[in-house]
Amino acid sequence: MPVTADIKELAEEWLRLDEDKTTTDEIYKLLNRGDNDELEKRLRYRITFGTAGLRGPMQAGFACMNSLTVIQASQGLAAYLLKNEQEVKQRGVVIGRDARHNSAKFAKLAAAAFVAKGIKVWWYETPTHTPLVPFGVRELGAVAGVMITASHNPAQDNGYKVYWSNGCQIIPPHDVGIAKAILENLKPVTWDTSVVDSPSLLVEGSLGLIRDQYHRAIQAAVSPDGEKVPVDPNLKFVYTPMHGVGLRAMTRCVKDLGIASQMTVVETQAEPNPDFPTVKFPNPEEKGALDLAMETADASSISLILASDPDADRLATAEKVSGTWHTFTGNELGILLASYLFERYPKSKPREKLAMLASTVSSRMLLALAKKEGFHYAETLTGFKWLGNVARDLTKQGYDVVFAFEEALGYMIPQTVHDKDSISAAAIFLAAASRWSSQGLTPYAKLQRLYEYLGHFEDANTYLISPSPTTTAKVFTAIRALGDPYPTQLGSRRIARWRDLTEGYDSKSKDHVPDLPVDKASQMITCELDDGAVFTVRGSGTEPKIKLYIECSATSSVEAKKGANEILSDLLREWFKPDENGLKLA
Repeated sequence: MPVTADIKELAEEWLRLDEDKTTTDEIYKLLNRGDNDELEKRLRYRITFGTAGLRGPMQAGFACMNSLTVIQASQGLAAYLLKNEQEVKQRGVVIGRDARHNSAKFAKLAAAAFVAKGIKVWWYETPTHTPLVPFGVRELGAVAGVMITASHNPAQDNGYKVYWSNGCQIIPPHDVGIAKAILENLKPVTWDTSVVDSPSLLVEGSLGLIRDQYHRAIQAAVSPDGEKVPVDPNLKFVYTPMHGVGLRAMTRCVKDLGIASQMTVVETQAEPNPDFPTVKFPNPEEKGALDLAMETADASSISLILASDPDADRLATAEKVSGTWHTFTGNELGILLASYLFERYPKSKPREKLAMLASTVSSRMLLALAKKEGFHYAETLTGFKWLGNVARDLTKQGYDVVFAFEEALGYMIPQTVHDKDSISAAAIFLAAASRWSSQGLTPYAKLQRLYEYLGHFEDANTYLISPSPTTTAKVFTAIRALGDPYPTQLGSRRIARWRDLTEGYDSKSKDHVPDLPVDKASQMITCELDDGAVFTVRGSGTEPKIKLYIECSATSSVEAKKGANEILSDLLREWFKPDENGLKLA
């Protein structure tokens, strides 16, 4: 839409295209009130389609998630697929959705848009967890998958997540190509969703088939040699799906493991509820999100908790240690799962061909384990779009990729799916906990053993709220100007390596070209310090935040934490200067 257009022209354009009474009424009311500021926010700019697809508040307007923008995204994706993939109409697209407000409506509108182009739809009949979509893409040989979800976002949000034919989230150049195709296909071809509800040769209900295959794949990942892993009969735990869609899959998973009776569910959070009434934010990372699970566990004297976020792709765990609940960080759970998968790896297979991955903002503890044990470690950009695609590339190179993780509670078991998945990760965790139990260890005790073996790794992760993208860019420009060609000192520590993935400079490589993809549109700098500490600072792609990921290793937890906090203090004082730049510390 033209940036110079009058706001009333944009409103008229919206009303001409939109046939959803809910959202047309919203725009009519704003017009009648003369609320031009709100109309500007809703209509002036389009919701951005990127590697995460679409995500935003459910409101009327080109800038939001609604029926019209979902149809437009689907028409653009359909056109792009027809141009870039083979046998698109026959191979089809997998469509799933969570239980959020409007998810069913958006999924049906997406399906209708693909059918209108003659493309087969593999339809998931009921709400399900996100990993079943990429799993289905791979199993069915589909050209793409669409999942209607906003994951752990607030109740007013929804999203449109796209998977490519390799079962991974899309990466460049597909995101740019799809965004361009959307702009070329803005006029809705159909609003008729009856094609989903009535018999159609182009819509095939497939959830039951895929769900069975998915759970068989989890069992194969838990027992790769075919022998059933013995699960500790005393291993009791509390599980919460956090008002999301995880319970059905988790129930089937523990039944297959033979421990269904050992799981206690948080009843008030068991069933899907799009309003998420018992949590401030439906994100297991947020403070207080596990409070009800802890109350449930305490009432039954259970010392272990597992939790999924609402679309069940992230996993959180907690253990009662000496009377106090310890919630494992994403990095702690990541190294626990990695160590188990390494320890059970067959001795008959070449260790150097075993591979595990972590993103650049995640703990280097996995790298330390890889160096000590001689398996292959790969670092990727943030996000499972990169972890999944790089894992596929490594497999093509002859590596046996068994695990990938990211600090934001994301864990990938590639034998099941090339994306984060709380259910397959939970299965591996429960198998691991049983093994540790036979050794007289709890997960927390096992973590302490790993610290003794690899050193203590502690972080001081936080974020700064930035008033605008312009301010964020200005701050990073000022940081780069602190040295030539880059700053060499931070506080008392020397910068041993400077990797700038915005400018495309790496002081460690011979030609100074970074080992990871460069993106001039996003701010990201990683520094390795002379004492072994490492930090990454980056601008968030989805929120008005500057994120700081700081990790220090030492022989004790106290020493490592002290080092991480010192680095944070130095970064705030020397680089980010919150008061001077109008940044607010979290």
